[in-house]
Amino acid sequence: MNSLWLDSINKKSFPSLSNNIETDICILGAGIFGLTCAYYLTKLGFKVTVIEKDDIGEKTTGHTTAKITSQHGLFYDYLTQAYGQKLAHDYLEANQNAIKNIKQIIDDENIKCDFEYKNNYVYTTKKSEVDVIQKEVTSVENLGFPCAFVTKAGLPFPIEGAICFKNQAEFHPLKYLYGLCNSIIKNGGEIYTHTTAINLEKDFDDTYIIYTNKHVIKSHYVIVATHYPFINFPGFYFTKMYQSTSYIIAIDTKKTLFNGMYITASSPTFSYRTAKYKGKKLLLIGGGDHKTGQPSCFQDTYGILEQEAKKFYPDSKVLFRWNTRDCISLDKIPYIGQYANTMPNVYVGTGFKKWGMTSSNVAANIIVDKICGNKNKYEYVFKSSRLKPIKNMDEMKNMIVQSTNSLLIEKLKPANMNFDEIENNSGSIIEINNEKVGIYKNPNGKIFAVKPVCTHLGCLLSWNDVDKTWDCPCHGSRFNYDGKNLYDPAFKNLDTYDLEN
Repeated sequence: MNSLWLDSINKKSFPSLSNNIETDICILGAGIFGLTCAYYLTKLGFKVTVIEKDDIGEKTTGHTTAKITSQHGLFYDYLTQAYGQKLAHDYLEANQNAIKNIKQIIDDENIKCDFEYKNNYVYTTKKSEVDVIQKEVTSVENLGFPCAFVTKAGLPFPIEGAICFKNQAEFHPLKYLYGLCNSIIKNGGEIYTHTTAINLEKDFDDTYIIYTNKHVIKSHYVIVATHYPFINFPGFYFTKMYQSTSYIIAIDTKKTLFNGMYITASSPTFSYRTAKYKGKKLLLIGGGDHKTGQPSCFQDTYGILEQEAKKFYPDSKVLFRWNTRDCISLDKIPYIGQYANTMPNVYVGTGFKKWGMTSSNVAANIIVDKICGNKNKYEYVFKSSRLKPIKNMDEMKNMIVQSTNSLLIEKLKPANMNFDEIENNSGSIIEINNEKVGIYKNPNGKIFAVKPVCTHLGCLLSWNDVDKTWDCPCHGSRFNYDGKNLYDPAFKNLDTYDLEN
């Protein structure tokens, strides 16, 4: 199924790049981060060119829950303990400012995007977690931000406690993106879709050459807004992040719904918000998180969300199912700033850890200030070249082990399934003439065969039986069952085989 956001918008088409061009600033990616950068920069008079591999907001932004909040789970006690009160305060303030900035853009540009202020809650139904929530309340209060510990939040089930942030918000992300596009074009910016950046190199005159699948762009500045940075060296972002997949359902509960935004304090994660759709208020439930590329099944993803919905809304009907993935840094703080020390005037924003609505605005303001030569008080919090001690050694170890397995060990193991064992509408890796081949049989038995090796850095792919895709367990690239590239950091399709002739 498509996401609610993509289903409920009239797509606006943009041209693909048809000739070589020059520009002041080239932005790679037309999600919320890239378009927010373009909006601010065109307002300042820069000549801005945005290129996008797919359609506007079609990937991560179009598959989010679209909560606009500075409450990124139980996060501020962690930040305070790990990095001190000043950094925790500035992280919170930067994200609070982002909420105001988004509302300001909506008002200035008259964007109709269903923006509503809502209270946001991180809650628990477990008595054992109340102390953790109360610690978070104390830490946030010590940062000078108003919050509250509550034992009632309007949910259709009892809770043991929650921390509440007031005046957070939600909106329709695609309506917002198209509003940004209208303003960018009005301000003289250019947007090209179905145009993929495949390489970037420095020219002789302190400019950059961006090679695309269509033509070439020459630019003084480059902003890499491709969700996962596709340039491996320098930067080495593939060693500093992993991707996590989450699932969302939108249901018609046939009942009156609550008026807040909610997320659990710990796993299993359940996230709630409401959204307007054809005169109804639908309930969005998110969760089922796992590291992208790990084997998953319907019951552990969409199934667990539907099971949760039926507990409280037994007559509910699922109207939409979708999923998304996001980049998560090992210290849980986004990377924002210069792409690498050896790449002046190339900037990046990534690692938004599923809180991209506010993080994207924070990132855009930092990078716009850097291009304009202004000091941004929050830049140090998110510095992309930071060399802080790794705070989460377990995840670092898991990432190294997974990458090693997928790059080497799994490639040497014999396949554990043969061709005849693969059922229709399913897939697996088999061996043909001592070579691993990825096989998918569609519901009618038609065979699709691919080389199951990621075109990013060569990791062995795994079959995702929920979405019928080939996923990379190393860095989160994703390919359709027929080998077409869907998600970065890979941008090339898989090699395919014709086994039916």
